[in-house]
Amino acid sequence: MYPVIRMMKEILIARRRPPMGILEVNETQHICWPWDIDIFMELNNGRTLTLYDLGRIPMAIRMGFDKALKHEKWGLTIAGSSVRYRRRIRMFQRFTMKTRVIGWDARFIYIDQSMWRNGECTSQALLRSAITDRNGIVAPQKFCAVVGADPESPQLPGWVSAWIAAEDTRVWPPVLPG
Repeated sequence: MYPVIRMMKEILIARRRPPMGILEVNETQHICWPWDIDIFMELNNGRTLTLYDLGRIPMAIRMGFDKALKHEKWGLTIAGSSVRYRRRIRMFQRFTMKTRVIGWDARFIYIDQSMWRNGECTSQALLRSAITDRNGIVAPQKFCAVVGADPESPQLPGWVSAWIAAEDTRVWPPVLPG
């Protein structure tokens, strides 16, 4: 089940925090609850992706994305992701989530998210996000103009560019054997 109550908490907190720029890092605090764990008594990998939503939502609010999306009747979707898991988060442990926009290209906005516990990164996600309207994908530059951000993206790091290139070689739809 989606953590609606936790999402509402993050929305309320974000609305009380100061606005932030499109390239700043948003930090949120979380706890691994019993309903977040798997049979190994640690944060479930699927729940990790859901909790990353709880980092993007407050970032969007603080950047003014929510108002722009509503005003323009745009949607926001995740169009791809890659996650690295390196350290466990156990039940009742607290952790910090860091969320930031890395940059954009002609179609997508790239978001870097990570979870931290005691100064160590436990997981990191690279996400490709798209702004959409009834006609398809809205250019990030148009979105930047609406939110008052520089339409020129910073140069994407090499590892992000390599991921984009790898995604471009991926067959879609998948071809199954037989």
